[in-house]
Amino acid sequence: MADYPEINIRLAVNRIDTNLISRDNIQPRIYTPGEGVLTQTDYLRGHGTYVDEDECLRASVAGILEKVNKLITIRPLKARYQGEIGDVIVGRITEVQQSPEDEQTMRRYLQEGDLICAEVQSTYQDGSLSLHTRVLKYGKLSQGVMVKVPPALIKRKKTHFHHLANGATLILGNNGYVWIGASSQSADKSEGGFTQDLTRVAHEDREICARLRNCVLILSTCNILLTDTSVTYAYEES
Repeated sequence: MADYPEINIRLAVNRIDTNLISRDNIQPRIYTPGEGVLTQTDYLRGHGTYVDEDECLRASVAGILEKVNKLITIRPLKARYQGEIGDVIVGRITEVQQSPEDEQTMRRYLQEGDLICAEVQSTYQDGSLSLHTRVLKYGKLSQGVMVKVPPALIKRKKTHFHHLANGATLILGNNGYVWIGASSQSADKSEGGFTQDLTRVAHEDREICARLRNCVLILSTCNILLTDTSVTYAYEES
């Protein structure tokens, strides 16, 4: 009999983009704050480092050493989110401004405890952000679940709103909050996205949201970048 070519059938777990995870099996060296990095003086000091009295380069944050030519930096394992203009933010309102005119006007649309999706309009020197919800795709969120992950796992992309094949809605917030909405969500956008859909969610849709939530948490635990592709592959294997 003639030799037939070998057939290779790959599962979804084997189709994950290898760029999402580290290619090296070697555990990287983690530096702690104050630990000496280099004693040579011919290197350039980058972010996450400082020079002491003895001209020794030390780490100022806990992280991994990164070297680009003579530039030495320490990439922190966990860093505070630094907002940029155009970022998509998912969060919960904790306080409404106390000025009389603004409080009365704002409470018509947003109140404490509301989950919202907004875009960064401007940034300030103290690190605070100015948000807006002027586009219809922003506003209140309902009929879903919110998950907290490290912001470093969410890469800035052209779009952070995804409609998955299973019918669910996935919003990847740059600030580390992920929103998973049920497929039955059909909020009325006539008021600019400030209405909440409180209709009953079917059991199948709740199960989809629960599985997606578990997939997001597993990917976060494994330090895999969160994209619509990685979440979909994880969902197919769940």
